Amino acid sequence: MTKKLILMDGNSIIYRAFFALPLLNNEKGVYTNAVYGFTTMLLRILEEEKPTHMLVAFDAGKTTFRHQTYKEYKGGRQKTPSELSEQFPVLKELLDAFDIRHYQLDQYEADDIIGTLSKQADDKDWEVTVISGDKDLLQLVSDHVTVSVTKKGISEIEKYTPSYLLEKMQVTPEQITDLKGLMGDSSDNIPGVPGVGEKTATKLLTQFHTLEKVYENLDDVSGKKLKENLTNHQDDALMSKDLATINRDSPIEVSLDDVIYEGYSAASVRQMFMDLGFQSLLTRLAGSDETEEEAIEHKEIQYDIVEEITEDLFSEEDVLVIEMLGENYHTAQIEGIGIVNADKKSFIPTSVAMDSPIFKKWAEDPQKKKIVFDAKRTKVALLRNDIQIEGIVFDALLASYLINPAENSHDIPAIASRKGKYDVSFDEEVYGKGAKQKVPEEAILSEHVIRKTNVLLELYPAMEKELEDNEQAKLLKELEMPLALILAEMEHQGVLVDVDRLKEMGDDLKERLSNLEKEVYELAGKEFNLNSPKQLGPVLFEDLGLPVIKKTKTGYSTAADVLEQLADQHEIIPKLLLYRQLGKLQSTYIEGLQKVVRKDTHKIHTRFNQALTQTGRLSSVDPNLQNIPIRLEEGRKIRQAFVPSREGWKMFAADYSQIELRVLAHIAGDEKLIAAFKNDLDIHTQTAMDVFHVERDEVTSGMRRQAKAVNFGIVYGISDYGLSQNLGITRKEAKQFIERYFKSYPSVKEYMDDIVVEAKQKGYVSTLMNRRRYLPDITSRNFNVRSFAERTAMNTPIQGSAADVIKKAMIDLDHRMKQEKLQAKLLLQVHDELILEAPEDEIEILKEIVPEMMEKTVDISVPLKVDYSYGESWFDAK
Repeated sequence: MTKKLILMDGNSIIYRAFFALPLLNNEKGVYTNAVYGFTTMLLRILEEEKPTHMLVAFDAGKTTFRHQTYKEYKGGRQKTPSELSEQFPVLKELLDAFDIRHYQLDQYEADDIIGTLSKQADDKDWEVTVISGDKDLLQLVSDHVTVSVTKKGISEIEKYTPSYLLEKMQVTPEQITDLKGLMGDSSDNIPGVPGVGEKTATKLLTQFHTLEKVYENLDDVSGKKLKENLTNHQDDALMSKDLATINRDSPIEVSLDDVIYEGYSAASVRQMFMDLGFQSLLTRLAGSDETEEEAIEHKEIQYDIVEEITEDLFSEEDVLVIEMLGENYHTAQIEGIGIVNADKKSFIPTSVAMDSPIFKKWAEDPQKKKIVFDAKRTKVALLRNDIQIEGIVFDALLASYLINPAENSHDIPAIASRKGKYDVSFDEEVYGKGAKQKVPEEAILSEHVIRKTNVLLELYPAMEKELEDNEQAKLLKELEMPLALILAEMEHQGVLVDVDRLKEMGDDLKERLSNLEKEVYELAGKEFNLNSPKQLGPVLFEDLGLPVIKKTKTGYSTAADVLEQLADQHEIIPKLLLYRQLGKLQSTYIEGLQKVVRKDTHKIHTRFNQALTQTGRLSSVDPNLQNIPIRLEEGRKIRQAFVPSREGWKMFAADYSQIELRVLAHIAGDEKLIAAFKNDLDIHTQTAMDVFHVERDEVTSGMRRQAKAVNFGIVYGISDYGLSQNLGITRKEAKQFIERYFKSYPSVKEYMDDIVVEAKQKGYVSTLMNRRRYLPDITSRNFNVRSFAERTAMNTPIQGSAADVIKKAMIDLDHRMKQEKLQAKLLLQVHDELILEAPEDEIEILKEIVPEMMEKTVDISVPLKVDYSYGESWFDAK
């Protein structure tokens, strides 16, 4: 069998991974982005290359034998960021879990270790692959040694063989050191010869073959200045070649027999991935040599498969898991049900549960306590089977989300792994994923469901205590869980869509697009594909002679931001921008909405993500109704298709006016802002008066526009650059504007400064209702990363508190409507807006109670204000 050796340049790959990926950290606050990137590459290599031998080489320190030759070798390099340096020991621990040898040698570099081992393997005719981000290693290329160099961070690699190297760079492996001798290497501070770049160096080596031959034939070198530089820097050139030459006879204490690779233990790697929070990589562990059964082996668990439900199956407090495959639980089938309590563990086949009046009675009994995972999903699943679940006292999904909203995954195995419990498989391991996903036989399915249900029972006390310690138990019990049940009813109810109206709008848009296309052709003087940047670029920047703003690798940039800068340069630009906007409306919304209308109900049943955003805001999917572009008239008209589900009913919409600014006024305690809202003044006009020092009647529309941009920008921690882009003014003007704002509202500035200090001390910020957002980057040494975290610290308490307010308003309103025994239904929540449907004779009541419930839901120092309207469609209700 052919021996296959993989040699990885550990320092090079981890550096590239660190700068290619955004900073990530696990639950313990340890940075993991570089290790994550390295690991994704490592798994790909193991899957594709299947090595028999493997080693990852590291640099031992800053000083090497090369510094004896040239003290400035690698001088000028910036200090390794602490966020990266702390990941080196983590990576080495991970390599140990993979059973992959790693090695470093004092006074030598990783390159020398790799060079020495690759030579030994090459001499034995082994197949060798070297992986690095450094082209210095191309000197190792041979008939048996391939050097793979990373591109685009670490997402792609370029494989160099002798023939490919010659084709790509016009040099041989032996000439790489000559090349470095001539052109130097700024990354390693190797001087080379001034004025000689890669092109000149390659030309010289094509003519003379080696560096030494260049100097032997200086008289034949063309170009006076080049010859002069070569002459004056001969010592530098020869030294540079020496510095760039890898020592292939390093005194390493590791042999080829020491780097045998026989695969890894999936169990060891799985535990490491769980500790690091690499949930998305767990499904890739099937490539190990262990069998699937060994990879997911757990301690034995005893449970019953229920054939007939009896009263003694349940206790006063049970854990309930409704198992469904797929994201869309509005259409997914229930595959089975787990019921676990202190005495029993039971798997109930779907048909048994759904046909049982005893199960229905238990589910609908509010006195029977239920601990669940995802109350909303659970309620929708049972509503579809005419069961109205009551008595839910704990939701592990929402609890996990509140404990740390930054986590990527809140499913049961992920929560369990973060709590040190590994006795449950991830769903992908049991069901597969994508097109290969399928329900296994009952024995496997039932055990998986029971393991998930059982681990919830074990997790419940610790999660509840953590919420209590964080003062978040009330947030879960009184806000998120009641809201989850309301959202379930909203999702199950759905909103009726007039598909014929959508089709009419689609026909109108097609005609508009066709006319716009003709107008653009007329202005361009030719026909071309408007959706092709390759065709559009030459039309704009060559045929029409518009100024080039930005170029890409493939030609002229025609991105939206580029076109917006050219909007006043030619009348073709506004038409192109409109064409794109209408085209997106047509494809994403007109056509997209029609695809998600349920045939059986003629409704859209959007799903609200309650455990996704770090601010606590709700989002929606399938479809996303929060992103309909209503600034465009054609976008607003899409709301005409959303209509009441019954004849004689109306749509009723109510939204908060400037809720985030009102929350800011309260949190900052700024007297001027508070007074403005209490006196029901136009806040943007008031801000313009304060900042520009003018009277109310002197405020121009331009002043008000600028004041509005600052008011809303402040909520998001806007910078002078961001404001300058929004208003089309210079950064200096924007900076002055922000300074005048803070001078006018000093308590706002004080709040912004204090919250950043608090975030650095605590590591998190909180909303008015104690929702937390952790900010590990707040102390980062990287200015950009730290600045983003600081802006996040400023705006999260504002956005998050506003999200909490509307959530509480939904609960209060739902309670009041049930109290009043109204038929009206909550249908949608979109940002700061609630949409209902109601019989016409209930509209007068809604006009009274909706603003009342929304405005009085929380007690803060400024009044909340709600605007409402109603009509035949969502569009008419605005």
